[in-house]
Amino acid sequence: MDVETGTSSGPELLLELDRDARRGLRAQLEDGLREAVRSGRLAAHLRLPATRALASDLGVSRRLVVDAYGQLLAEGYLVARHGAGTFVADAAGTSAAAAAEPRPSVPRFDFFPGFPDLANFPRQAWLRALRATLRDAPDRAFGYPDPRGALELRRAIAEHLRRVRGVVADPETIVVCSGAAQGFFLLARALDGGRIAVEDPGLPPHRAILAAQGARLVPLPVDERGARVDDLAALAAAEGPIDAVLVTPAHQSPTGVALAPPRRAALLAWAGENEGLVIEDDYDAEYRYDRAPLAAMQGLAADRVVYMGTVSKTLAPALRLGWLVLPARLVDRVVSEKLLADHGCATIEQLALAHLIAGGAYDRHLRQARRRYRARRDALVEAVARHLPGARVTGVAAGLHAIVRLGQAVDGMRLMQAAGRRSVGVYPLGYAYMDVRPVDDGLVLGYANLAEPAIEEGIRRLGRALEDL
Repeated sequence: MDVETGTSSGPELLLELDRDARRGLRAQLEDGLREAVRSGRLAAHLRLPATRALASDLGVSRRLVVDAYGQLLAEGYLVARHGAGTFVADAAGTSAAAAAEPRPSVPRFDFFPGFPDLANFPRQAWLRALRATLRDAPDRAFGYPDPRGALELRRAIAEHLRRVRGVVADPETIVVCSGAAQGFFLLARALDGGRIAVEDPGLPPHRAILAAQGARLVPLPVDERGARVDDLAALAAAEGPIDAVLVTPAHQSPTGVALAPPRRAALLAWAGENEGLVIEDDYDAEYRYDRAPLAAMQGLAADRVVYMGTVSKTLAPALRLGWLVLPARLVDRVVSEKLLADHGCATIEQLALAHLIAGGAYDRHLRQARRRYRARRDALVEAVARHLPGARVTGVAAGLHAIVRLGQAVDGMRLMQAAGRRSVGVYPLGYAYMDVRPVDDGLVLGYANLAEPAIEEGIRRLGRALEDL
């Protein structure tokens, strides 16, 4: 029995020919091709191997392959394009498996708070960075990556953070990770079952990652001045010693408030007095509109604060690139966990990002995005005033989302369903609490990935959905 293993002209194709069978080789080849097309293993429009290449791979005559292709051309399974080759026909490539494949339903007006403007990803700048990387990267760049991250990117991140966020950043204390999700995974593993106080409300997926890795989570309430740091002593007395506190001080996720300066100082004092750790998630601090930028807390206490950042809000979540700036005592533990997790992030993308930052394209993109998001934030505020009487918008001085207080408590699930029927995606604030509040008056609405007319229409439809309730 011969099994085809590859071809130099067209895609690789797995076919079985049994030379001991009574059925001829040509008939076996035709049956194999038909079955592959019907099942969807050969998709519509896929180019087949050249007859000479497939004949060589299968160890048969070229005439046999030409005749088999000819039969399937006549039956409509294949089509020939002069000068281009032989392809799977359009209708023939539709299989039951392909037809049953789920098609995600995305609302036309989706106020998902986790996206930047995906349509304005700097494709040309990224393409130039990739080309420069592939042209200039040394051969060693194509080996297994450094689990800490490419040195070129760590240097670029350190310079950028020092200049823009006031972070005390040394390339030797930076670990590149696959976004904030892996950052939390690595920290939870390094803290080895430690007790972590987390802002409440907060981001449920991040809490889930921490808990899944053994962290014991304690809710730290949030008010109009940010996390209530003074509650830490009472929480420790009730729950046990707290090892770390997770905060989003520049723009609390999701309420949008900034951690008040006295509470910043109190949190750093707590870390010093209790040998605790502060985890500073600086997820969207690049975007501010009505206030001066707030420097990162890490710059005041680099030995007590883990600084976390990503490009998910500045470029795109799909890049899966982020970083941890660590106290020196944590570096080895986090690097060991990173090595075990995935041996390191993809090097080529890291080098491209380093090129983007070092060449100034990253800063230019941020300045343009800041202007665009300010206009969209203003459009959201105006649309809420126009279509949601009695509602108010908060948390809009910075970031990519806002809190809309409806003025009355509603059932979050029913509202999501009513809005969904009008092709609007909304996200109830009540589901961000550790003790979920199914009935609440708040919505978390992201505006970065919707143009101004779409924001207007989406809020208008949301108003109609509220009337439905």
